[in-house]
Amino acid sequence: MLITQIKEKETIVSLVSGKVFIINCQGCKEVSFPVEEAEALQKELAADGKVTGILTTDYICNPENMKLRLAKHQSEIDAADMVLVFSCGVGVQTIAEYLEGKKVCAACDTYALPGYQGVTPLEYDCDQCGECYLNITGGICPLTACSKSLVNGQCGGAKNGRCEVDSNMECGWERIQRRLAQVGRLDVLKCPVQVRNYATDKEV
Repeated sequence: MLITQIKEKETIVSLVSGKVFIINCQGCKEVSFPVEEAEALQKELAADGKVTGILTTDYICNPENMKLRLAKHQSEIDAADMVLVFSCGVGVQTIAEYLEGKKVCAACDTYALPGYQGVTPLEYDCDQCGECYLNITGGICPLTACSKSLVNGQCGGAKNGRCEVDSNMECGWERIQRRLAQVGRLDVLKCPVQVRNYATDKEV
């Protein structure tokens, strides 16, 4: 199982610098999703006139359904400066892949719990590490996209864009750099990733 926990309100508000389109995923019953807390925060953002639309759905990781649902809200997404996703890390990565030219941010952190993890039809993976890095890596998880789980840049061993550990795997940090360039956020690479606060990790 896994549990999603909404990031600090101050953190989310700092992400929303302009108009925002919000996506909620409530599909996986084994995922603990803080529905009431999310709705309260979203109402505050809407009251400030920052929200262009809200899509609440199930199973963001279902590619066919999600693509159709996003298409129905395309005008609202286009009107937004960013998309804020309330889901586990898999959902955030899925939306970031669909909306390549749009800033996509995670509103939640994901924690692992003992038990069955479930399956996803996509190739995205969430390490359920608690303190999510997706907001500074363009919606691509450096822990799972990089064979070495590097969080502050590539190792320098990639050849022709392929990982030196697994030649069948594209260098995760080259993917991150391309994505950040697409959304005009290459400036975040100038700031080193802060040391993880392991005190936020949940122990069961």
